[in-house]
Amino acid sequence: MSDMRRREFIALLAGTAATWPRLLSAQPRLPRVGILWHAANEEEEAIYLGAVRRGLSDFGYVEGKNIILENRFPAEIPERFISLAADLAAIKVDILVAINRSLHSLPSAQPRPFQ
Repeated sequence: MSDMRRREFIALLAGTAATWPRLLSAQPRLPRVGILWHAANEEEEAIYLGAVRRGLSDFGYVEGKNIILENRFPAEIPERFISLAADLAAIKVDILVAINRSLHSLPSAQPRPFQ
């Protein structure tokens, strides 16, 4: 192999190696759905959580495979509901679903327009 060919090969190899980290990190990000339940734990919401998973499955979504569910359980404590909602906002879920009968009574839970 001539020196020129060797240099071209090394340059090509170096250029390809430099792009690998970008190609690996460019994999599509899974959509994240944050769900605020009203109960204290997953067992108390098992029937409804199962229904959510089945409904998502009907549309081709499988938890952990092509969608991430971020479930939070505030145990019907308004202060925990607020802090867990802030937690979900901090991790930047794509959509936030709140299941809480007493949300309207929280003074800080006023509707806001989408940004």
